[in-house]
Amino acid sequence: MSNLVFVAKESAAEETRVAASAESVKKMRNLGFDVVIEAGAGALSRIPDTEFEAVGGRIGSVEDARAADVILKVRRPTAGEISGYKNGAIVIAVMDPYGNEAALAEMARAGITSFAMELMPRITRAQSMDVLSSQANLAGYQAVIEAAAVYDRALPMMMTAAGTVPAAKVFVMGAGVAGLQAIATARRLGALVSATDVRPAAKEQVASLGAKFIAVEDEEFKAAETAGGYAKEMSREYQAKQAALVAEHIAKQDIIITTALIPGRPAPRLVGRDMLKAMRPGAVAVDLAIERGGNIEGAEYDKVADVEGVKVIGYPNMAGRIAASASALYAKNLVTFLETMVDKDSKSLGLNRADGLIKATMLTDGGEVVHPNFVDPDQPTVKKGDL
Repeated sequence: MSNLVFVAKESAAEETRVAASAESVKKMRNLGFDVVIEAGAGALSRIPDTEFEAVGGRIGSVEDARAADVILKVRRPTAGEISGYKNGAIVIAVMDPYGNEAALAEMARAGITSFAMELMPRITRAQSMDVLSSQANLAGYQAVIEAAAVYDRALPMMMTAAGTVPAAKVFVMGAGVAGLQAIATARRLGALVSATDVRPAAKEQVASLGAKFIAVEDEEFKAAETAGGYAKEMSREYQAKQAALVAEHIAKQDIIITTALIPGRPAPRLVGRDMLKAMRPGAVAVDLAIERGGNIEGAEYDKVADVEGVKVIGYPNMAGRIAASASALYAKNLVTFLETMVDKDSKSLGLNRADGLIKATMLTDGGEVVHPNFVDPDQPTVKKGDL
């Protein structure tokens, strides 16, 4: 008997993505799974039910989740959704675990074996499973598109018989995956681009894309990167020096895009009202960290706010604004990870709990929260063999 995979329709009103594509369903079928997709799950990503059926998927309802061995989602399941899963079901999604320990405990009590895709280690083997990169890449692109739509001037320099239109100046704060794609996109549109980041390695990456690097390059800056490639939180002294340099630079910009996030913490405040007030009339700012509180003072969730004369875009789920592309990449991330759980000879599902990817991403198993970052210190017992 084949294992059953259930692809859920997202219940969050603002979520447009889906956890499968026609390509990923076909791949799962080849791996030996029966695949049921909840009716209408792909509608907002431009994937009609008939497209899933054409590759061997079956269209069902939320009731089919009760029999599923694996549930694929974009977002962490709600309490109502969890109640419809069987004990021992594997649930794979973007779990947003930091600050949501109660939700993790609820999944543990339900007997779910859950995996957080955003905890995937950034190693060569896992590159094709790296959800943060695939979605941030699209978010960086879309941030520039949203800024261009709100900005009431052209981005590239245009020389015409009627006169010359100057190129827009775009400043990207944070040169991770989202920031680098924002730089590349703004450059493609003809803008003059500059960027900043606290990681020394970012300087060369920014320069390679044709943008100017802006940073206080002291000794602290040279050591400001974790082993995992994330930015460290900087000292107050460095932040003050960097803020002064950035404030002077921001005053000359037409568009700024902020991308700074530190895993498990509120987004750092990078741009204050005083900086926005110094910008040119009609300037635009995009806050890609709005879901974690925002990098820009005055940014409002899911709105274009007027802050000191600057139009501040605070759209959450930026990748979801281009859902067709985002879903295609996310589905590939999921099916590649799921493939690591399948025995190639018997085509049967089985977890190798010693596997580094399993250990890094497993949140709950056997009725317990098992990930070391989220285990309750008052309940230290972990099921043997899980870690």
